[in-house]
Amino acid sequence: MAIDVAKVEIKSVSDASGLDELITSGRMIADNVVAVIGKTEGNGGVNDFTRILSDQAFRAILAKHGTRGEVEIKQIPMVWSGGCDGVITPHATVFARDNSTGEVGKSRLTMGTAMSEMILPEDIGRPAMVETVAVGVRAAMADAGISDPKDVHYVQTKTPLLTIDGIQEAHGRAQTVACEVHDSMGVSNGTTGLGIAVALGEVDMPAAEEICRKLDLYSSVASCSSGVELDRAQIVLFGNRSGAGGRFRIGHSVMRDALDMDGIYESIRDAGLDLPERARPEDLGGKLINCFIKCEADPGARLRNRRQIMLDDSDVHHHRHSKGAVGGVAAAAIGDPAVFVSVDAMHQGPPGGGPSIAIVDMGE
Repeated sequence: MAIDVAKVEIKSVSDASGLDELITSGRMIADNVVAVIGKTEGNGGVNDFTRILSDQAFRAILAKHGTRGEVEIKQIPMVWSGGCDGVITPHATVFARDNSTGEVGKSRLTMGTAMSEMILPEDIGRPAMVETVAVGVRAAMADAGISDPKDVHYVQTKTPLLTIDGIQEAHGRAQTVACEVHDSMGVSNGTTGLGIAVALGEVDMPAAEEICRKLDLYSSVASCSSGVELDRAQIVLFGNRSGAGGRFRIGHSVMRDALDMDGIYESIRDAGLDLPERARPEDLGGKLINCFIKCEADPGARLRNRRQIMLDDSDVHHHRHSKGAVGGVAAAAIGDPAVFVSVDAMHQGPPGGGPSIAIVDMGE
């Protein structure tokens, strides 16, 4: 079945009316919804409960209108990124299976999912986790019907991070961990980014001392998130496949730094839209569904050879600085503040930059 995609605004903390309207209007069937990727309005930290509220609200709509049971609905991948700093609007991009076939021979959006083997606390930040994620990514490729890594344009993951209990369990097995609890979110994300890069042939298997240190090793399609609610990698992979059907395509590029608007437009071109050399929002013609961007403060504290202070700010974390800045650049580029921008981009794009992924409607 083809993939249908739509972006809906989240109008309040626990609002899912946009998904409800997609279903009641007949645009999507509740039982065909297969993934949701969204931005919520909380602080983006460990205690950001707006992610839980959105998750509950969207799953409740699927239960209300569909026939799937509680267990099945809980298994639907829903990736919630907290923190709408600056101009970013809370929103969700909804993916559903669709019976439409599209033009024969056209390469169109396809999706695959996988759950990796268990990732132990002592694996986080180490080669064992890179290998485990890589195996999972290859399984998701197979699920999407993709054989060529060049057809993969977006890999969204959720992986475990460290907790005090997890560290104590590792110590009970006479094992050490690679980092402290407060560093483990970035380390888990970065290690996962390398696993994606290895699976897709973007880099060779890194040495242990290169993980989260040699930052010029990266994936250009990875968007990694982590949390305490799982003990393995949840992988949602998107690409293009001939014969997939539907009218949507996906593409990617990288933002070389926080101001690289051209990198955003290049991802849209890669998805299939013909844009002028110096593109503007009106050139998109309403064909862009959404952009998905990872960003990070440049570790050298420079931007276009100018000094940056976000890494020195004791009042506002540098994640919030970079997310707000890149969100503004992206919103200006596409003419819409409902854009997905996420931080903790180690090994996901070049240092100080990050992947930009675009989904477009080819209009057939």
